[in-house]
Amino acid sequence: MNFPDDFTWGVATSSYQIEGAAHTDGRGPSIWDTFSYTPGKVVGGEHGDIACDHYNRYPQDVALMKDLGVQAYRFSIAWPRLYPQGDKQREQRGFDFYSRLIDELLNAGITPVPTLYHWDLPQATHDRGGWANRDIVGQFADYASAIATEFGDRAKKIITLNEPWCFTWLGHMSGVHAPGMKDLDFSIATAHHSVLAHAEATRAMRAVHSDIESGITLNMTNFRVAEGSSPEVHELAALQDAHINRWWIESQLHGVYPQILVEHYGDKLARVIKDGDMDVAKIDSEFLGINYYSDSFLSNPAESDKPAGDGGPFPFPQRASGEVPQPTTDMGWPITPEGLYDLLMRIERDWPEFNEVSITENGAAYPEGVGADGEVHDERRVEYIRDHIASVIRAAEDGSKIRSYFGWSFMDNFEWAEGYAKRFGLVHVDFETQVRTPKDSAKAYAAIIASNGAVLASVGR
Repeated sequence: MNFPDDFTWGVATSSYQIEGAAHTDGRGPSIWDTFSYTPGKVVGGEHGDIACDHYNRYPQDVALMKDLGVQAYRFSIAWPRLYPQGDKQREQRGFDFYSRLIDELLNAGITPVPTLYHWDLPQATHDRGGWANRDIVGQFADYASAIATEFGDRAKKIITLNEPWCFTWLGHMSGVHAPGMKDLDFSIATAHHSVLAHAEATRAMRAVHSDIESGITLNMTNFRVAEGSSPEVHELAALQDAHINRWWIESQLHGVYPQILVEHYGDKLARVIKDGDMDVAKIDSEFLGINYYSDSFLSNPAESDKPAGDGGPFPFPQRASGEVPQPTTDMGWPITPEGLYDLLMRIERDWPEFNEVSITENGAAYPEGVGADGEVHDERRVEYIRDHIASVIRAAEDGSKIRSYFGWSFMDNFEWAEGYAKRFGLVHVDFETQVRTPKDSAKAYAAIIASNGAVLASVGR
C-alpha cells in the first residue's frame, strides 16, 4: 500500500453544536441562539444552550480522543465567546477557555486545528449588517489576527471558514439556517464578502505568525445528471457545480468567479464587486479542506417540483422527487463513497495549485442508541466510514495530495435545524445525563488509525 506514513487521522466538531454554556463567562448571543429560539426553525424547538456541555467537560472529551488514538482535533472557536458584541471589547474568559483546550490537546499528543468561523456569528454583528455588510471583511481579519496572536504559537494549521456556501445561501437565501433570511441580493453579497474575508484573514494571521498554515473548508460534491435529462438539467448541474464547488476555489486561486455565474447573476453580482476586490480575493492557501457526505443527483423535475416565479437562484430544485439513489443515511443522503475518490482526483486534475488536501468532515447520521449490553452497535456507520476511507486511500495511491482525514463528528451533537434527532457521532451522547459511550464505529476508526489505514487495504478494490 502506497500511503503516506505521516497521514493525519482526526475528528471534528463545532462550537455551537457541542459547547453549551451559552450564557456562561460572558459569552454573547449568536445568530444560532436567536434562530433556535425562533418558533418553527429547529425540530422540537431545541437549541444549543447545553448541547454536549463540552465547555465544562472538555478534559473528559480529550481523554476519549486520546483513547481512540486520534492525532488531530478540528474544533471551531465561538466568535461571541471572544467578542460578545462583535466589536473590539474582548472577553478574556473566552480566550482562556480555548487556551486551556489547546493545552489539554497538546498534552494528550493531539494537534489542535481550529476553525475561525463555523456559523455562530455574534448577533450584534448581524444586527449591524452581518455578512452582507462589507465591514465584516475587516472585522473578520481583526478577529483572525487576535486568534493568531493568542493561539498561533500552539495552533499552526487554522481553517478560516467552514462551508461558506451553507452560511451564505442556506442562511440568507433559503432561510433554513441562521439568520433565516430569504434574500438573493443578500446571499450574493455575503458570498462575495466571505471570499474577501478568507483572503484578508489569511493575510492577517500570516502577519502575526508567518508559519501559520491557512485554508478554507468547502462542502464539495459531484453533480450526477440522470441519463436522458434535458439540456436544462445539464445547465443546472453546471450552475450548481460553479456555485458550490468553484466559487471559493477559483476566486482565491485566480481572482475570478466562474464565468457561468457572472453571466447568471449579472448586475446582482457586478454591483457588489468593488474595484480591486478580485485582487484582494486572490491568495495562496496552504491547503484545501473538503467536507464530503454524498454526491448530488439531478434529473428532469416534475412540474410540481419547479418553484413558482423567481423561486430562488436557480431555475430548478437540486433534486427531483424519487430520484435519490438508495440506500441513504438518516439524513436522506445517498451513500456514494466512490464520489469521494472522484472528487479528490478532480481537485488534483483541475486545481493542482493546492499543496495539500484535507477531508475535514466525513460521516453519517444513524439513530442507533445504547443497547442492553451497554454498547452502541452502529454497523451501517462502520461500513460508511470504512468505504469512504478506502476511497481516500485509493485516491492517495493515484496521486491525490490528500494528507488528513477528520471524522464527523467526534460525538453526537446539536445538528442545526434538525436539533438532536440526527446523530453523526462516533461517540454516543445521552443528552439527559451527558454520559459518553464510544460506538462500534469509534472502535473501528481507532483500528484504522492504529494501522494507518492498512486494515482497509482490500476494501473497495
